[in-house]
Amino acid sequence: MRAIAGLWRWRHNPLRRATDLAEAWVALAAVLLIVVVAPLIGVATGAAAQGALLHSVQEQRKERREVPATVVRKVAQPPLDPDPETSTARDAHSRVVADWTGPDGTHHHGKVLANLKTPHPGDRFPLWVDAGGQVVGRPLDTATATTHAALAGFGTAAIAAGLVEGTRRLIVWRMVRRRYERWDRAWDKAGPDWGRTGAGS
Repeated sequence: MRAIAGLWRWRHNPLRRATDLAEAWVALAAVLLIVVVAPLIGVATGAAAQGALLHSVQEQRKERREVPATVVRKVAQPPLDPDPETSTARDAHSRVVADWTGPDGTHHHGKVLANLKTPHPGDRFPLWVDAGGQVVGRPLDTATATTHAALAGFGTAAIAAGLVEGTRRLIVWRMVRRRYERWDRAWDKAGPDWGRTGAGS
């Protein structure tokens, strides 16, 4: 709004300098880029990210299978983690030695994380494995993929807006520096005679 008001104010002002009008046009262009172009870039980035993530979701669902696993015995928990972000995820799971059969029919035995608070031998729990029966992470779900895509779009729009504003500030800073340099040159010409009586002015 200030950019539009600035353009309107300088339209017919006799004191208007070329740099004043240029600054107002730069500000207006920056506003339009931030309000129109940055969101469009964010939407395009978000859509592209969502397409890629949804494709990844489909691939993971094809490659990963949930199979039942049986607890053989519980494994001693590692020492408590002081980091609250990692400790909460670890507290919801227990380390156990388990048996499971892969999608290809092969039998597997090893240490895994079970989503059981107090596992006992013989307890069953779901385990995600690949086609060969090796333990893998749970596949990405559609809601998480959409959230990541939205965050990517928002982040890209914010970065684009920041770049536009940074460029605007740099351009205005250079204009002001040039204006000061011109004032310094004009002052150097007029300075020695300034205030003298009969200096021919």
